[in-house]
Amino acid sequence: MIWISAARPCRTHDITAARHYHILAHLRAAGLGALADLGFRGLDNDVRDAVIVTGFSRTHKLAPGQKEANRVLAIGRAPVEHGFAHLKNWRTLTKLRTNPARVTRLLRALLVLTNLETDR
Repeated sequence: MIWISAARPCRTHDITAARHYHILAHLRAAGLGALADLGFRGLDNDVRDAVIVTGFSRTHKLAPGQKEANRVLAIGRAPVEHGFAHLKNWRTLTKLRTNPARVTRLLRALLVLTNLETDR
């Protein structure tokens, strides 16, 4: 994990936060892409130059190629999910009730500490 957005008041869906922070434009400007979960479906509808790659929804029976694509995507996303899990190990986050600006500073500091800890 390399970046955490500012904390948002209340509950904000992933795709709403991504739109608010213009993640798609930032990725395009940097020439980067992202592997994302199904919560980001519909964020990037550019078929020719997709920046956000999501899997296939299981709302219907998936073809073997779609299943394989989901499997490969899950393998690529595993380090990110592990990063979230490591960040959640900080007990101070379990019952945190404070100003979103303070939460943002705390989360960014914990991200640095988590990266130092997991890189050892």
